[in-house]
Amino acid sequence: MKIVVTGASGNVGTALLRRLRMQPNYRLTGIVRRPPPSTSDPYRAARWRACDVGAPEAPSILAEEVAGADAVVHLAWAINAPDRDPDPSRTNATGTRHVLDAVAKADVPRLVCMSSVAAYAPAPRSTLVGESWDCTGIDSIAYSRGKRLLERSLSAFARTRRGTSLAWLRPCGIVQHDAGGEFARWLLPALIPGAPLGNILPLPLWSHLRMQVVHADDVARALEVLLSDDRAEGPFNIAGGPPMEARDLARAIGGPRIPAPRSLLSLASSLAWRTGLAPLHPRWLELADRAALVSTDRAAVELGWSPAHTQASTLAEFAAGIRVGAGTASDALAPSSLRARLGEVRFGHPTYHSQT
Repeated sequence: MKIVVTGASGNVGTALLRRLRMQPNYRLTGIVRRPPPSTSDPYRAARWRACDVGAPEAPSILAEEVAGADAVVHLAWAINAPDRDPDPSRTNATGTRHVLDAVAKADVPRLVCMSSVAAYAPAPRSTLVGESWDCTGIDSIAYSRGKRLLERSLSAFARTRRGTSLAWLRPCGIVQHDAGGEFARWLLPALIPGAPLGNILPLPLWSHLRMQVVHADDVARALEVLLSDDRAEGPFNIAGGPPMEARDLARAIGGPRIPAPRSLLSLASSLAWRTGLAPLHPRWLELADRAALVSTDRAAVELGWSPAHTQASTLAEFAAGIRVGAGTASDALAPSSLRARLGEVRFGHPTYHSQT
């Protein structure tokens, strides 16, 4: 099978390559802006093509690469883009349109995409929502609006392209050890190293916080199932287990928890983001607080999927990755040195795109 994967060098893409590299019946092509070195694992498993899926020249490149493909896996997404990168909507909205158009024109028989629980409307905290919950998103959060738009695009594609079977995942927060360096860039101020996390670095968490996480390897396993079974169509929720509360999160990560109101944390985050002292936009805290919590019953029944990793072990592994600045040879996951992170800081100017 010829399989084309956009965003194949990112968090989920790297996990997917680790899983598929031992499959002799898969011929993999990775589509990314900056191809990783093909001499290192797991990236040696794929042939690489440089392409910014949102750029004007992308349609011709995508048309060439997806021609004759048995399946396309669309993972490319600007989640928390540095300010020096293009506006995220170019990758997310325009890039997705380019990919869907290329798949349609090439009559690719199978398309698998990555959405998010962020596409859902907020739900009562005691409710685990299924795939029929409204995908109206959260208007105040750019990431959520982008996933809402993606859901509409996928639903429209499914209605009009009967020759292509389409399935997509709606995962919660996806983490792994090798993404530690990447998330450290997203979460921590440049002046605060990740090494104290889980040791002496306190975790300011609000008391009513409840969230779910899932290991990237478990997401990759769900993607592999979708590639092997084109009868599975539509959305599937993916999560590592039932919701974790603030005390569970702190226990898994290992750090002391400091109870703090979300309003206070949002204010501090806003000031730090606006002045360039920290990368975390306050809307990410809002998403953590308001994102729907999901049931994975459909994935269990129809895909035979269940998480192999507990959420506690996943978070412990992830925290260890942050402490050591874990990463891979991919630019997307490569950790940054303290000197490089300090060099990106422009005092008085945000270093990451707004999520407003």
